[in-house]
Amino acid sequence: MEEIVLKDEERQPCEVWTRVMGYFRPVSDFNLGKKSEYAERKCFKEQIAKEKAEALSVAAE
Repeated sequence: MEEIVLKDEERQPCEVWTRVMGYFRPVSDFNLGKKSEYAERKCFKEQIAKEKAEALSVAAE
């Protein structure tokens, strides 16, 4: 299969939306402070949460 290569002028920006205070807004509309908060967020990873919950369960026994 042939690799697809795009030139920079052929690319378009991807608009990222996130949920804030119960509704969705594009990150590009955030003020400087809210953009900083967004950059510090950590993504939820179900497997890591499950492992931590199991470790807490074992420790409680």
